[in-house]
Amino acid sequence: MPFHWQSLAVKQCGVDDMVLLSKINETEITANLKKRYFGDIIYTYIGPVLVSVNPFKQLPYFTDNEIEMYQGSASYENPPHIYSLSDSMFRNLISERESQCVIISGESGAGKTVAAKFIMDYVCKVSGGGQRVQFVKDVIMESNPLLEAFGNATTLRNNNSSRFGKYMEIQFGEGGEPLGGQVSNFLLEKSRIVQLVDEERSFHIFYQLISAADDQMRENFGLLDAEYFYYLHQGNTSFNRNDKVEFDATMNAMHVVGLSESDQLNILNLVASILHIGNIFFLEDGNNALVQDLQSLSFPAFLLGLAESDIEKKLTTRVVESMWGSKKEVIQMTLNPEQAVYARDALSKNIYSRLFDFLVKSVNSAIKTKSDNSLMLGVLDIYGFEIFQKNGFEQFCINFVNEKLQQIFIDLTLKHEQDEYVDEGIQWTPIDYFNNKVVVDVIESRAPRPGIMCVLDDVCATMHAVSEGADENFLNKLSANVVSHHFTAGSGQFVIHHYAGRVNYDIDGFCDRNRDVMFNDLIELMQSSNNPFIRALYPDDLSSKKLSKPTTVSHKIKSQANDLVSRLMQCTPHYIRCIKPNETKKPHDWDEDRVRHQVEYLGLKENIRIRCAGFAYRRIFSKFLSRFAIITPETFPKWKGDERAGVTHIMNAVSIESDQFQLGNTKVFIKAPESTSLCATAIYLCGQVALKKGPQKGKIVDELRRKITINSINNIVVSTFQDGFLMICIEEDHSCIFQTLFKTEFLTHLSKKFKEITSRKLNIEFNNTFHFTVPKGNFIMARLDQGQRIVNFSSTINTGILTVQPTGKNLTVVVPAGLSKESRRQFTFNIDIQSFLCKDYFVASNII
Repeated sequence: MPFHWQSLAVKQCGVDDMVLLSKINETEITANLKKRYFGDIIYTYIGPVLVSVNPFKQLPYFTDNEIEMYQGSASYENPPHIYSLSDSMFRNLISERESQCVIISGESGAGKTVAAKFIMDYVCKVSGGGQRVQFVKDVIMESNPLLEAFGNATTLRNNNSSRFGKYMEIQFGEGGEPLGGQVSNFLLEKSRIVQLVDEERSFHIFYQLISAADDQMRENFGLLDAEYFYYLHQGNTSFNRNDKVEFDATMNAMHVVGLSESDQLNILNLVASILHIGNIFFLEDGNNALVQDLQSLSFPAFLLGLAESDIEKKLTTRVVESMWGSKKEVIQMTLNPEQAVYARDALSKNIYSRLFDFLVKSVNSAIKTKSDNSLMLGVLDIYGFEIFQKNGFEQFCINFVNEKLQQIFIDLTLKHEQDEYVDEGIQWTPIDYFNNKVVVDVIESRAPRPGIMCVLDDVCATMHAVSEGADENFLNKLSANVVSHHFTAGSGQFVIHHYAGRVNYDIDGFCDRNRDVMFNDLIELMQSSNNPFIRALYPDDLSSKKLSKPTTVSHKIKSQANDLVSRLMQCTPHYIRCIKPNETKKPHDWDEDRVRHQVEYLGLKENIRIRCAGFAYRRIFSKFLSRFAIITPETFPKWKGDERAGVTHIMNAVSIESDQFQLGNTKVFIKAPESTSLCATAIYLCGQVALKKGPQKGKIVDELRRKITINSINNIVVSTFQDGFLMICIEEDHSCIFQTLFKTEFLTHLSKKFKEITSRKLNIEFNNTFHFTVPKGNFIMARLDQGQRIVNFSSTINTGILTVQPTGKNLTVVVPAGLSKESRRQFTFNIDIQSFLCKDYFVASNII
């Protein structure tokens, strides 16, 4: 067994689980996190909730050793780690047959994206094998550098800030192997392409392309230094990231996802074209816009496969349809310089947005599966809460989504838990907390009073081509309609008192950015390209006579957020609360006030109080009886009486103290998760047998076959392949062989229990030939001369499935090659194999 990184530490830094704090207040919580942070221990529990502090450096405890240590272990058996939460998700998905999700929350720069990567990396390493499965894993992992290149940027607060939201769902088969998946993206910050804050960068791909391009690419794409391009020159043009190396990773990711070399070239071509479009400037001639330098049109035209004259025309004029009575008139309107700049930037943002959607669709196409299996594991990595010196429409949308996620956390960890105790009749003293639903309503409500988004959409619906005065009109309507203690309207701005603090929003550009209009003239321009790749990005049907109300950004993000919440609520949720310790982005730098503020608004104190007073484990009676039925003969294979009485019977059988659990109306509640290891001193093996008599003769039913005390085990024999077979050799008794989906987890857990009970290390022997003896008196001895049996294991590349074939006294198990050590596979019970191995062959699906 590998040693954990903390096992060598001499001093203990704070407490692993903050429910153990002697005093529960923000000061003690912050102090505990600080002790652990300076001891390079970034993870701390609040029961099942993981708190993570960004270390701003690489730490040594994310290796294969840690993966092996946390695989199959209970959370309380090892120090807090993101691998423990990941393992809990994965095992619950398989054993409980329930979809799982993890919600990673925290402000920008708190480490959410890195946390999501660790989870996906862990799941991919411990789950199934095979050629198709490995391809799915590769695509899932390589989607990270690809989407980060096009969706992440350097901001004042974070060197790798997600400027879009991503929900990665991985679909699993019954054996725990990834079958496919889907990426959902939310609200790409398109405005970053055309407008940058000082010292911030645009999306990474622009800098990667410029820094890594060879001479041929520079010539083909017309690339110069970043300072040459207006869109990049507005911000920080330094290459403080390892852009060249990351460009290679981006291109490799495109290859893994399945993008052809032609598609890859077209993608880079569009990235370069956006930079050149930004260098088109306009002069004013009698309130009309003229292109300042006609040569600035040459490279955009060349890269986009368009005529220079067509680009000039579409950026400086617009076709407008007007009605005079029943007569429709088409007018070509000349734009002024401000409108021309708007058209130029709208084109750039639209090209990039459609390119990003194409990349997401490419990832989804690569891992799409036709399977009807509904078991999903979702990882939500979304932009963090933001408070800047100047906050605009993008921060408003980002913070709204974070309010929705905070509402989920409150509903499920604070409100729902307390409501459940009341509904179940559990003795409980209510704990007060702040419910941010009132803030969510201020933003998205439609009735009884309209929220901010409703007022914004109403103003945008009445806007015409000129947006002048629209933002002021919007602010005036907010003042008249939105009434709340969490909202204040001022001069040129409004204030929302979010769960994470007070944020001032500057109204400048709110209406234009909410409309996000892409005029038909520009769509027609792109559809006229001689490049089929570009034309495919613009399948819009502009000939339709049906007029529909344009969808605004706020309407879209509200719909996406509510859909996301609905999908998350269908899963068993897990939580990671990320904390940013400083603004300097340096290791071992601690801003006490900033951390304390995050501790307060994340509700960690309330979470700890409810956890201390509440119950860690709860199950409905039927599921509890099914899970622990094998403990007593009366409950196995099925308890025939009242379910509540059956649960009580099991509790009495394992001597759990009465103050450690309560029985509700439909569920059992247990305080400590350790208590669910109800039979930690023995192994109960559940097999299957065909009924020999009665009307159900021949039916396969469960049967409790054997109880093996852990201290009676001599050694364990396993093969070197991924096959699910184990043989337990027992002192002064016959050995037994069984088959399980959880071979690695079983061995890990048994080794720990064996050492706890016997103070000795469990002897695990690797051998591709098992020899064991059938016990005397078995009916099969009448057919065979000797009681000896042999199981031989081998590997082949000719089949993708595990095959088991009994012949005489030998059993041959052929395992397909190419599967990793940690792979999982579902096994099918075979009654003929049971006859060969006699009564001690078990399909062990219920091993505790």
